Amino acid sequence: MTADEVRQVTDSRVLAALAHPLRRRLMDVLKVHGPATASSLASVTDQAIGNVSHHLRVLGECGLIEQAPELARDRRERWWRLVSRGLRWSPADFRHDPAAAAIADAADSLNLDHHTSQVRAWFAAGDDEKESWQDAEFSTDKWLHLTPDELREVGAEISELLERWRRRPPAGDGERRPVFVFAYGVPGKP
Repeated sequence: MTADEVRQVTDSRVLAALAHPLRRRLMDVLKVHGPATASSLASVTDQAIGNVSHHLRVLGECGLIEQAPELARDRRERWWRLVSRGLRWSPADFRHDPAAAAIADAADSLNLDHHTSQVRAWFAAGDDEKESWQDAEFSTDKWLHLTPDELREVGAEISELLERWRRRPPAGDGERRPVFVFAYGVPGKP
């Protein structure tokens, strides 16, 4: 697997490792800022270096991150990077085992909590921070009548659109900053 691929998770131990909020945050920091040391990650997350190191080892044991020894300036310095640019899983892959199914359901719920917390944090930001972004932020929802195959097609189209924007070369203009975008498409009842 290359760092540009999305990993399909089929091991409940990997989902269980992701269930920890700090581990999820460490993965996000690595995704947004690239490879980092435990020390720099501790600074960004306001955590103790020992705590961050422990969680990095857990993520490494699950194959979610790996060491990047070519970035180290000496033998003591350890850099970490993501193994893949993203993860996906299907609860259907875990239905064969009740314990694995419970982990997958919890991972879905925690993932949604993580997504909504990103948006809530923006809502709570001060007016000064929001000023230049007021007209840019968006929210949308639609009720569609779809078959399962059509819903998969909508998801693929949304993923392709976001991937096209992700692959754009970064501009050094100082105006761009990390922006969190997510979408869900699930059957529901109005």
